[in-house]
Amino acid sequence: MHVITGPTASGKSALAIEMALRLGTEIISADSRQIYREIPIVTAQPTAEELAAVPHHLVGFMPLEGYYSAALFEEDALRIARDVMERTGAVVVCGGSMMYVDALCHGIDALPTVPADIREGLKTEHEEKGPAWLLEELRRLDPEYYEKVDRRNTKRVFHAVEIIRTAGVSYTSLRTGRRKERGFPIERHHIHLDRAELFDRINRRVDRMVAAGLEEEARAVYPRRHLNSLNTVGLKEMFAWFDGTMDRHTAIERIKKNTRVYAKKQMTWWNKR
Repeated sequence: MHVITGPTASGKSALAIEMALRLGTEIISADSRQIYREIPIVTAQPTAEELAAVPHHLVGFMPLEGYYSAALFEEDALRIARDVMERTGAVVVCGGSMMYVDALCHGIDALPTVPADIREGLKTEHEEKGPAWLLEELRRLDPEYYEKVDRRNTKRVFHAVEIIRTAGVSYTSLRTGRRKERGFPIERHHIHLDRAELFDRINRRVDRMVAAGLEEEARAVYPRRHLNSLNTVGLKEMFAWFDGTMDRHTAIERIKKNTRVYAKKQMTWWNKR
């Protein structure tokens, strides 16, 4: 299994397609946003031409209202990887979602399945009381994880609270960090770019997204802006423009800035692996 990682806009998709064509195999996406339908532009999903050139898995298969997690990705990606390797002798994994890549390569802790009533109840409370309340709820239930988690990542905070409510114990106590044996070789390919070059690529990609119809895509899903699936760079800034809290130019420049911030977080993560 060949795993291609790197920061956003670094050229992972092009390299994955080139490698898959050379090996005569298929690609598994390890991107936690590309799984959703209806938002292909903002998530930089493979184009129709790229999908026609190489079969891609785990792209655009989830409704925006659907629930997905790194644990579900681990299960799905392993099943697909084994099938593809049995048929072709190899498989290419491509993505920058750090937890997804780790889940596939090393496994993640077994966590309880969250019942629908707990998830919906927490969702209602979150909508009524806001993100500050959600953070305080995590601090109250698990102060240790509260100090570690990216508090701007609402999806991650929400997931920790719903797991705690389901299990009745802290999220920290469920995180063992034990690695799982996969039974097949994993070759990792990480793309490193000069920071100035990477940031230029990010800025130009955002401009291409805008030209490709980012505004129209964002307006189409704007009525459902409360969904966790839409809490992502590119949409949050567009929604702020639609809400009147920033103008169009500022929104686009903020997308570029926030994408650069995300890329730096990705680079920090990979440098620690």
